Amino acid sequence: LDEYLPQFSTILSDDVVAQVAKKPPSFLPSFRFAGPRLHEGDHTIVLGDAAHTVKPYFGLGAATALEDVAILSDCIDDTTTMKDAVHEFTHRRAKDTETLVRISRDLDRPGTLGAITFIIPIILDSIFNKISPKLFAPNVISMLQREDLTFSQVSKRKRMDRAAQLGILGSVATGLALGTKVLVTSIAKGLGRTPSTVFASLVSSILVFNLWKKFLGNKVMQIFNPNMAPADVLAKMKARITNQKESIS
Repeated sequence: LDEYLPQFSTILSDDVVAQVAKKPPSFLPSFRFAGPRLHEGDHTIVLGDAAHTVKPYFGLGAATALEDVAILSDCIDDTTTMKDAVHEFTHRRAKDTETLVRISRDLDRPGTLGAITFIIPIILDSIFNKISPKLFAPNVISMLQREDLTFSQVSKRKRMDRAAQLGILGSVATGLALGTKVLVTSIAKGLGRTPSTVFASLVSSILVFNLWKKFLGNKVMQIFNPNMAPADVLAKMKARITNQKESIS
């Protein structure tokens, strides 16, 4: 440090350097926000990776650091003293920086929690945006690339989208449940059975059909061919049965 970084060696004690040297290597950073403020005193600011470590897969680290510099430049131009510029930088940037770190965490959670915070939202956004692009925005990764939106605006828009998506899915599920109830009740009255008996029979039929499709459907589909006439299909099935009988005998 004395030789290559003398500007830092004077403020770092030997104990601190020794502690850093003993730390194991870290291949990916933890997603951290240095806030709640991005300044210290009246003349020091924190920006770039020092202020926000984010998911590295989308180029957000370097791009956000450059954006920090641009915003700091605007703060200097819009204020009369460095003290005011430093405080203004925190005012303009802290909330967006914290939001970006939170989004990065949601995009990198493992297991089931990752499916809930990343995979399922990506699928829902893709479906709903394709159905109604004017109403539903693209997924959060695409939204983060837009220059006309801040990270806080992206987060707010995705919360609105998610609320609308859950409302629609909930309405559809409720409608299906009510429709099924009415259907089961009507069938039960017509057959003189209880609704619970009819419902159990319908569930059993669905399970049997799925099992048949899984274990026997592929074999049957191998026999059928859209280019074959019905007689040819029957002949092919008869030939298979004959071969099986001969092999058994």
